[in-house]
Amino acid sequence: MELDSLTAEFDSRDWQEQTETDDPIRFAMIGVGWWTREQAMPAVASADLCETTVLVSSDREKAQSVAAESETVERAVTYDEFHEGAASEAYDAVYVVTPNAYHLPFIETAAELGKATLCEKPMEATIERAERMVEVCETHDATLMIAYRMHTEPAVRRAKDLIQSGYIGDPVFVHGNMTEPILELVPDPDQWRLDWDLSGGCAAMDIGIYSLNTARFLLDADPVRVQGSVASVQEEFEDVPDEHAAFQADFPDHTYALCTASQNAHMASHIRVTGTEGEVRVEPAFYPWDERKLHVSHAGSDLDISFEQIDQMEEEFEYFSHCLLTDSDPYPDGEHGLVDIRTIKAVYESAEQGRTVELD
Repeated sequence: MELDSLTAEFDSRDWQEQTETDDPIRFAMIGVGWWTREQAMPAVASADLCETTVLVSSDREKAQSVAAESETVERAVTYDEFHEGAASEAYDAVYVVTPNAYHLPFIETAAELGKATLCEKPMEATIERAERMVEVCETHDATLMIAYRMHTEPAVRRAKDLIQSGYIGDPVFVHGNMTEPILELVPDPDQWRLDWDLSGGCAAMDIGIYSLNTARFLLDADPVRVQGSVASVQEEFEDVPDEHAAFQADFPDHTYALCTASQNAHMASHIRVTGTEGEVRVEPAFYPWDERKLHVSHAGSDLDISFEQIDQMEEEFEYFSHCLLTDSDPYPDGEHGLVDIRTIKAVYESAEQGRTVELD
């Protein structure tokens, strides 16, 4: 099996049927923090199928200030006004990027208003609240997609093609890592990521989920059991159990994923799948500002595969908008996201009880 034949016709947007529209999907951005301002809004501004028309914030002046710098934003409203239906005529879909424990109320309102939702991962702080999200969207027939941007990342999609084609043989191990010095990136010891009630977990929940979900995507399978270890060492992390986290997720057919995450370590990320006949590795992998690289080892050769670097957030918004414009179901949906929440919560249970936890 020749590598050239497997990669020559690769299309980073193999999902795309529609490339332009006269009626782009209009987004209300719920939460106007740095991620919205520096990542999401610029991505949408560069996109062809969507635009930002409404900003929703707890701080009206902040939302109005950001809106004033945008050519497309028509309205800036408060959280309370959003729940009252204000500006609902000015948007078609919402992007929810508040702290995890605040996701559910906005999605309930969006669903009741008949709006589609792109919700940041992890989808909620607890399993029960995540299940409620799926239930309310089903009740109102409202579209829900969880924002796993690795699903539209060309390096990861190409790696999946190689794995699914059998180029590396049968997958045996997946190694995933994502680490960062969170208090250098966000220098606030009172930030929500370090508050268990708001986050639902720290290293495993916030960034360990990248390795877990990308492993699921690459293998096209879900884990059946997990075992994990967590530790919080520094005083700033005393309210959460996992400044650092490591866990093993067992997949069917004797494939094992080993995932590590830390909110207080050197910034790094990778995902690697080792098979019976070769290996694929994306490194760097998970940070949108890094230039992703795909490495392939097979039959004594080590190769770097070139591909077009893209804005991960733009691809994600374009994919979601494309689904709405073509009346197709997006993937990953809410049911897909529930698997991750249940798995990560099982990691904490395993770490606390010192045993392997079976997944339903």
